[in-house]
Amino acid sequence: MQTLTFKRGVHPPDGKALTKDVPIKVILPKENSELFFPMSQHIGAPAQPIVQVGDYVKVGQKIAEAGGFVSSPIFASVSGEVVAVNRPVLVPSGTMSPAIVIKNDGLMAESETMVARDYTQMTNEEILAAVKEGGVVGMGGAGFPTQVKLAPPPGTKIDYILVNAAECEPFLTCDYRLMLEETDKLVEGLKIVLKLHPEAKGVIGIEDNKPEAIEKLTKACEGIENITVQPLKAKFPQGSEKHLIKAITGREVLSGALPATAGCIVDNVDTIIGIYNAVALGRPVMRKVMTVTGGAPANPGNYQIRVGMTYADLLEQIGGFKVEPAKMIAGGPMMGIAMYTTEVATTKTSSAFLCFTPEEAKIPEESNCIRCGKCVEHCPMGLMPIVLNGFAIRGDGEGFVKNHGLDCIACGSCSYICPAKRQLAQSIKSTIAIERGKMAKK
Repeated sequence: MQTLTFKRGVHPPDGKALTKDVPIKVILPKENSELFFPMSQHIGAPAQPIVQVGDYVKVGQKIAEAGGFVSSPIFASVSGEVVAVNRPVLVPSGTMSPAIVIKNDGLMAESETMVARDYTQMTNEEILAAVKEGGVVGMGGAGFPTQVKLAPPPGTKIDYILVNAAECEPFLTCDYRLMLEETDKLVEGLKIVLKLHPEAKGVIGIEDNKPEAIEKLTKACEGIENITVQPLKAKFPQGSEKHLIKAITGREVLSGALPATAGCIVDNVDTIIGIYNAVALGRPVMRKVMTVTGGAPANPGNYQIRVGMTYADLLEQIGGFKVEPAKMIAGGPMMGIAMYTTEVATTKTSSAFLCFTPEEAKIPEESNCIRCGKCVEHCPMGLMPIVLNGFAIRGDGEGFVKNHGLDCIACGSCSYICPAKRQLAQSIKSTIAIERGKMAKK
């Protein structure tokens, strides 16, 4: 089968050899440890607590209700006592969020509300309700409430359900391991989404640096007429929604538009598995598979954790650091966020914890732009990063917006490819945050 891709982009070293062959290991929170459940683990309105200090909660029990149409409920991932409500906690984005704090009693007593169902006998309305009540969001990092994505406006024709299995970020292998270890759940989850959109075609897009996953999923999909596996060229940012859609379908998603306008719905591997867990097993989002890697951790690998654990708790249980890290990143090296502490709560969207040695973290000193145009040549959105960088430095928000700065997907390709090592992505991302903040106040 032809390997598909999109125009432009970059080819950073993938760094996946450290963990790609390491099976997922389950890490449970220690008894008497505190778990933190931020109310903002998704795009949209924060969740609203429905428990009080002193309440006893069980695994899978709802502890916070969705705060609006674009929002998502939150569930306890351990059993134990609620010891705080709305306590501020640091989240991977670097901001503070009110959180519910639960002291783990170590029993992992489960809520009686988690009951398996035959999804083939469920109506579309029941499936969507189960996805919403399961707290499923885009677990690749975006955190968009999945039930909203699966139910586009009336009259919108969906032709493709695309599974983003590219995992194009260097070093990350958590989705790859899920493809190998939870293959059946992934396929069944996609079948559930296709039940909602019976005229659509399901396509699992996998980069060609994952031949074992391509082979295993191709075999698992044999005999399923409306599901295929599509190899993609290993290139960054192949996993971006717009670029995945362009590569597989040839369709364009216009500026400011959603994938549904191009007849597509895109969900990543863990989100599709989350749909299966919520609908077929009645189990809400309580666990997350994370890649912990780099030269600093004693035991790089892929770990299934309970949402609400801190990075410090996880690190302690997997042997800590063998070398003091010079840089820690929540997420991948291209789009992740630098961390200054490990006392940070994991969330539904936590996918990786990168810990680099001084040698790995060394960045060449920034110098003057040499007008080579490489940032323009490689920008996957067809923007002019050096021009946007100029607007950002001058604080010219109006010029930044007029030159399509808000179309930037913050992939970091410009900074990566720049021979002068200009901090293009950082200045552009900061200006996007400022300008969107202004718009939100209007």
